[in-house]
Amino acid sequence: MNSTLLFAVQTVVPQTTEWNFSVAIIMIACNIFAIAIGRFAIQQAGSGPDLPVGKPALWKNFGIPELLATTSFGHILGAGLILGLGSAGIL
Repeated sequence: MNSTLLFAVQTVVPQTTEWNFSVAIIMIACNIFAIAIGRFAIQQAGSGPDLPVGKPALWKNFGIPELLATTSFGHILGAGLILGLGSAGIL
């Protein structure tokens, strides 16, 4: 019974895209896009700990919480885009 169920599930699972340079570029671009959106969309920026590196004056209120939030959103965007492009046959 278990092997039959496992075989049925394995035939339904789609193939995912292997890691390559295009996948890396898409993920990096999605993270940069999310950081750019988050920089101007986060309303109470700078309330948490600051980044331990120097940054330009434009990013004055951009700390660790903002970085974690925007890169988390960027990874969600990137995963969706990579899966979508992969299943469309573009990647």
